[in-house]
Amino acid sequence: MKMSGLAKIGASLSMVLLLAACGNTSTDETTEGITGSVQVDGSSTVFPIMEGVAEEFSIVNPEARATIGVSGTGGGMEKFIAGETDITNASRPMKKEEAALLADAGIEYTEFQIALDGLSVVVNPENDWVDYLTLDELKSIWLEESDVETWADVREGWPDEKILLFSPGADSGTYDYFDEIILDGEQINKEASLSEDDNVLVQGTKGSENALSYFGYAYYVENKDTVKIVPIENNNGEVITPSDETVQDGTYEPLSRPLFFYVNNESIVENDTAYEFAKYTLEMAGEMATEVGYVALDDSIYTEGLETLESLR
Repeated sequence: MKMSGLAKIGASLSMVLLLAACGNTSTDETTEGITGSVQVDGSSTVFPIMEGVAEEFSIVNPEARATIGVSGTGGGMEKFIAGETDITNASRPMKKEEAALLADAGIEYTEFQIALDGLSVVVNPENDWVDYLTLDELKSIWLEESDVETWADVREGWPDEKILLFSPGADSGTYDYFDEIILDGEQINKEASLSEDDNVLVQGTKGSENALSYFGYAYYVENKDTVKIVPIENNNGEVITPSDETVQDGTYEPLSRPLFFYVNNESIVENDTAYEFAKYTLEMAGEMATEVGYVALDDSIYTEGLETLESLR
């Protein structure tokens, strides 16, 4: 299977994958005859996995239709709460206020983990002074209430050049995660350029040797010839570079994170296409996560998820 580039993702992108006849049109026993539709939206981080799943799903369900939107985790949650989608993707756990709004709307839901991600801090390839950053240094750079403006303010001997910051937008789960883990929920530096489109962040970082940005590990893998990853000193004082191994074993903390999707329980019960798509997602998630640059969960987690999904029926 040929995977589409992550650069397709944009803040306003709403990609419709028409699950029309393509390739081998044979079906298996569990999915034969699916002709309905499923609405999916949410995180740009989770999108590459869902896109890959949808492409494979179309082979065994040539007459089904899935709409895969990319409104960001927050934007996807808003649509999910409004009852506009059957499934929403998230690069952070659901917030308490979102759960409360779903309860008010009478929508019951179920959470599933789909993969692991290592949030990656990157600089321009011409940056030859940043060998690693500590968590405190990251906070001092990105925090609004900070005196840090130049690289020299971060560490003695570094250039007296203003740091140019590029961050995911406020509707992004990546932004929320970084804000919670690194900034303790405080205001991000107002001079940072925010965008829901990860490609904008890459281009911004590529454009200046004084740039600094962060986004999901898979997007770094996609652009590793364009940007340079920065190792991070974890809470144990170890300098760790994100990789499949360090994300899986937890040493790349606290910037390792689980990725999720949430299903509307009623959709799973009443919409066969939504059920089959969610089932296929759990069956294919590990393979797809690895293929697009994320880290697969232990097989037992996917098995447990399939059992939970089946119990909803």
